[in-house]
Amino acid sequence: MIIKSKICGVSDSKTLNYIINHTYSPQFIGFIVNYPKSKRYVNLEKLKELLKIEKKKSLYVAVLVNPNKKILEDIKDLPFDYYQLYDCDPVKIKLIKEKYKKKIITAITVENANDIEKYKLYSDSTDIYLFDSKGYEKSMPFDHGLIKNLNINKEIMIAGNIQIDDDLENYKKIADIIDISGGLETAGLKDISKIEIFLNKIKNL
Repeated sequence: MIIKSKICGVSDSKTLNYIINHTYSPQFIGFIVNYPKSKRYVNLEKLKELLKIEKKKSLYVAVLVNPNKKILEDIKDLPFDYYQLYDCDPVKIKLIKEKYKKKIITAITVENANDIEKYKLYSDSTDIYLFDSKGYEKSMPFDHGLIKNLNINKEIMIAGNIQIDDDLENYKKIADIIDISGGLETAGLKDISKIEIFLNKIKNL
């Protein structure tokens, strides 16, 4: 299996241009659209400017925490391929998918084994399942082994304090897509040298 990658929390044009033009650019690039608590949050005007940069081989992902109608209307014409949704019930996700014609990454935040089972509630509307920690912007870990034996007929994305010096081969055994954000930062900012290491490690898996 070829492992895919997502670099999340991109908030400046220099980093975005570097990622997009990389020989081994990630399949997904995420932008924090409506969660100001995150240091990676991008306000609407800046987001519109960033997304003028041609995505080339990558797909753009809007990361949304229980979005209201206003933000959904504000971004509906932006070139997002996926909406990554946190804290949304199954009915709301289905309505968003149908109205805005976007593919959906449903985020399941995990603290224990019971949380994993929640994925079954979203099977009608989800294109990709993301298993993440409860930490959101804090890059907290969770026990990735909890999803090891899942038998899901959709792609699985994994996040939660993933670092570039982790043995990425271990993630390949349990997921289809590695989602990394804080692990590519130094002093809270995306670090080009770490991005370079990560993308090359993904290529070599």
